[in-house]
Amino acid sequence: MHSQRISRRSFLGVTAAAPFAFSAAFRGGFRTGSAVPVGLELYSVRTELAKDLPGTVAAVGRMGYKVVEFYAPYLDWTVATAENVRKVLDDSGLVCHSTHNSGPSFTPEGLKKAIELNQIIGSTTLVMASAPRTTTIDGWKGVADQLSAVSQQLKPLGMTAGYHNHQVEWLRIDGTRPMDVLAANTPKDVVLQFDVGTCLEEGADPIAWINANPGRIKSVHCKDWSAARGYHAAFGEGDAPWKAIFEAVEKTGGVEYYLIEQETGNEDGGELPMVKRCLDNWKKLRA
Repeated sequence: MHSQRISRRSFLGVTAAAPFAFSAAFRGGFRTGSAVPVGLELYSVRTELAKDLPGTVAAVGRMGYKVVEFYAPYLDWTVATAENVRKVLDDSGLVCHSTHNSGPSFTPEGLKKAIELNQIIGSTTLVMASAPRTTTIDGWKGVADQLSAVSQQLKPLGMTAGYHNHQVEWLRIDGTRPMDVLAANTPKDVVLQFDVGTCLEEGADPIAWINANPGRIKSVHCKDWSAARGYHAAFGEGDAPWKAIFEAVEKTGGVEYYLIEQETGNEDGGELPMVKRCLDNWKKLRA
């Protein structure tokens, strides 16, 4: 997802989250290899989701996705809505391991509500979807401090914080990348949710990043990018070296689930057909 440079965090759409029911197979570490589940970042179907939340979620489940991630601002949901959404997700055979959160989720009152809603829907990771605008290394250290503080509050609840990278985190400030600052100044239980497309766009090395942060790349946004087509490239049709990424993130990164993301919405033949195409490409790559 885009952030400071190409922001869409102010987008007000229908958001929610889904249940995360740990089975014995997942306790003590998720499965690896081809068994790592593939999910969908539901911003990919934002128009359809806004029109028909239960129908869209059910359609995603029928396609064969196993996991979903809802995007901000899910704090608009009531407790009753969260309970209803959980039922829809349960009925669709889907789970939600994490939610994307904008700034209000990390205020004292917002965090209280975010915890309540996440506990209802079963999500255990509150991902910071983008950082407050900052242009200094000290500012990025402040973001790391905020993530660390939230992580400490979540830890007794069996939850954790996470951070989702965009383009700006790979751009050096006085010779230092903000992503390196965030990784070095947060506890190891803070998830470094890896958005592949924005990493590629800025010319960073995805394999080197994964290998430099063992065990912390617990979720991956499988968003492709092409020098020729940008984010109009469907997953598996861009420049990302997916097989090498899979190998690195499963051997070293500690991946627990993948999330396909398609930025372009209805621009390329419709949202649902596009995410079905992405899943078909996923199956070919993982065969």
